[in-house]
Amino acid sequence: MANENGTWIMYGVDWDDPECLHTVRDAINFINEVGFLPLFKNDIPGFSLEERTVPGYWWCGDPEVDPWEWRELIARSGEVAYGKFFDKKAGFISKEWLPYFANCRRDGYDFDALWDDEKASRRQKKIMDCFEIEDELYSNDLKQKAGFGKGGEKGFDGTITDLQMKTYLCVKDFRQRKNKRGELYGWPIAVYAKPEALWGYDHVTSRYSEAPAESVKAISGHLTERYPIATSAQVKKLIGVK
Repeated sequence: MANENGTWIMYGVDWDDPECLHTVRDAINFINEVGFLPLFKNDIPGFSLEERTVPGYWWCGDPEVDPWEWRELIARSGEVAYGKFFDKKAGFISKEWLPYFANCRRDGYDFDALWDDEKASRRQKKIMDCFEIEDELYSNDLKQKAGFGKGGEKGFDGTITDLQMKTYLCVKDFRQRKNKRGELYGWPIAVYAKPEALWGYDHVTSRYSEAPAESVKAISGHLTERYPIATSAQVKKLIGVK
């Protein structure tokens, strides 16, 4: 998705194109095949869900064909991790590849160790402490419990994005809120969780035994094999390493 002269342009393919993904199952299968995938168009041509779908179906509201609706279904499926994983923008990482990203993004640190070594911010700590009590939290509840908002801490959205980029958090689901009578209302909002809540601590940290640089090498090698047009700078930017 790009803004050209004030107009948002969606890139994609025709329904009859062999590369077109027609269903959410097609999308999940493709993400698992490629390993990881940004939601929207980026610097690497063809490497996004956007460019594998029909532009006219985005935001149509029909979950059968609308990729914007698919992202909710994919997050809910538990088969693929969803969050702001790529250059602080949304995307997907398969269960197979999440440990590689966790190792290189976390630099081998669990969050508690990161905090102990003074490499995490106080705002990040306040958010992550909430997940010591709860396995999942609605974004609005998390904001309140962590002390952000009116009269409290600032920068909630940026802090949440940083924690997703480091793979300490992901979006587990999108759900409507409930009023005091237990009735659903409003638009679905993000429900955050640790990736460990999806697939277990042992799986998520299963690459901790290797150097983070080895995980970076594996990710970049896999990406350039699939998309040889990608430059080294583009790959590093997408992976999130300097």
